[in-house]
Amino acid sequence: MLDADIQGFFDSISHEWILRLLERRIADPRILRLIRKWLKAGVSEGSKWSSTEVGTPQGGVISPLLANIYLHYALDEWVVQWRKECAAGDVIIVRYADDFVMGFQYMKDAERLQEALKERLREFSLKLHPEKTRLIMFGRFAAENRRRQGEKKPETFTFLGFRHICSVNRTNRQFKLLRITDKKRMRGTLARIKMALRARMHDDIAEVGQRLQRAVQGYYNYFAVHDNIPALDKFRRAICWLWHKILCRRSQRGWMKWKTFYRIANRWIPRPRVLHPYPNERFRAKHP
Repeated sequence: MLDADIQGFFDSISHEWILRLLERRIADPRILRLIRKWLKAGVSEGSKWSSTEVGTPQGGVISPLLANIYLHYALDEWVVQWRKECAAGDVIIVRYADDFVMGFQYMKDAERLQEALKERLREFSLKLHPEKTRLIMFGRFAAENRRRQGEKKPETFTFLGFRHICSVNRTNRQFKLLRITDKKRMRGTLARIKMALRARMHDDIAEVGQRLQRAVQGYYNYFAVHDNIPALDKFRRAICWLWHKILCRRSQRGWMKWKTFYRIANRWIPRPRVLHPYPNERFRAKHP
């Protein structure tokens, strides 16, 4: 499979190309003129203003939309056409913004597409990130193939906040895709929650508990997949430890016993449970 990332994507989008691509669907010159002004708005840093000849406005609400339109024509449609004309086996692509992964039935297809993709992206003033783009052996037969070549267990890759691992089912020893929360993503979330707790150190416990409950439940709503509950348990324990530490710092004599804190934590911090079924239950249809 190909784990790919486009280097400096939002800063490298060609204004000429994006306008040409928009003209395929948009005929109103007023809309195109407005988008052209948006692209040329420039960037203000303090008292300095600099023009933007390439790329989309950083933080602009229209930037994700323009980026998806750009890659739809530059990448998505091209991959579908390449799969029909050049691929010897199945080719699957999953893309979110400029981060995407591609699965191949045969390694030769992956190698040929990677070389062709470099040329395709160069036409649109883009290039693959040399450090974040790699070909790895992953999937149902990866462990057996790597063992035959005298190599260790299959490599893992991170996509959309999950680390994807080749694993096996304990009951029938069949292949299973294991998805666990990326440690870097979890540390970032805990750091933001820690800052929010410190800012509300002296607020009412019930009010802080309600906010914390919404934040933790939102985290579960995304990451509560099968086999990821141990990681979510670890996340909940870290949240409890941070909140207990903040409550104990409200005064010099404000040490709170863990027995008392557990009653508060059980009231406001939900316990994780699986919220998403297996992928084969969610996606029963296969794209042609």
